[in-house]
Amino acid sequence: MERSLPKIVFATNNAHKLEEARALAGDSFEILSLAEIGCHDDIPETADTLEGNALIKARWVKDRYGYDCFADDTGLMVDALDGAPGVYSARYAGPECDAVGNMRLLLRNLEGVADRHARFVTVIALILGERTEIFTGSVEGDIATEPHGTNGFGYDPVFIARESGLPFAEMSAEAKNAISHRGRAMRGLIEFLTR
Repeated sequence: MERSLPKIVFATNNAHKLEEARALAGDSFEILSLAEIGCHDDIPETADTLEGNALIKARWVKDRYGYDCFADDTGLMVDALDGAPGVYSARYAGPECDAVGNMRLLLRNLEGVADRHARFVTVIALILGERTEIFTGSVEGDIATEPHGTNGFGYDPVFIARESGLPFAEMSAEAKNAISHRGRAMRGLIEFLTR
């Protein structure tokens, strides 16, 4: 008899994030998308921290749909920009922006700047029954002077991971997941859920 996998919702509308999470989870548990539970809400992200936004999204799904859920928020912290774009990474160039617009603004703001050190940080909030757990992952890197590569999403073409010496967008999904901020936070989540 085939055992059914535990199910948990990932509160994201980002297909790339969902794909990465499912690849990392493998057959440990089944990750449901918001669409699969009938959630088409525009979940607000109004906190001023990554953890706060992740908690808002996870609680939204748990409170309104009843599912155990996890949600993440990710920020790119650039030293020369006092930690910006940070919690505003997804909407750095304004509410109607996209990844290309965000990257363009970031590169414009770093024109002529020698210190290009940055880090990606992901915070995952898990709500499992009555429990709330937080998992964090980060990766150090530098911002390139122009985009490179076609893999990944978001700031991946301009973020050069120090561990690989390559922009995330030039790495395979497996290689990126092995060292990425989201990969590290997800491994903490998976370890917790499968122990």
